[in-house]
Amino acid sequence: MASRDPPPATSYAPPDVPAGAAFFLTIPFAFQLPELVFGFWVWVLVAATQVASPLLQGWVMYVSLTSFLISLMFLLSYLLGFYKRFESWRVLDSLYHGTTGILYMSAAVLQVHATIVSEYNDLKNYYINTAASFFAFITTLLYILHAFSIYYH
Repeated sequence: MASRDPPPATSYAPPDVPAGAAFFLTIPFAFQLPELVFGFWVWVLVAATQVASPLLQGWVMYVSLTSFLISLMFLLSYLLGFYKRFESWRVLDSLYHGTTGILYMSAAVLQVHATIVSEYNDLKNYYINTAASFFAFITTLLYILHAFSIYYH
């Protein structure tokens, strides 16, 4: 019997994924750190308020915290080179960021509603909710820009 060589490992890497510090300076990958920073601020600020509407702000917390953790895993997978093993990595990245942009838009709108409701109760919570709403919309914009830039790049 002839011995069969194992198939070579798939090592597909998009040619435009830079290594090192250049990764954070190249579009669309430059959006990943700001997504994490602004997303972090969303869930920290929502957690710091007195929750006026648990259902609304629960959804905001779920979206922001889950997106933060998955985006962190994406960043680590890029930095550690896991993307080299799969050909469909760019499609997965684009679909994830597009879907997250839509979910973040719904969470940002609900956070604005929670901000409007908290305006009359406590001024401190109102300011914190206002900041969380601002960061939620910025994070939404970053996720959408990332999705489109990786799709068209």
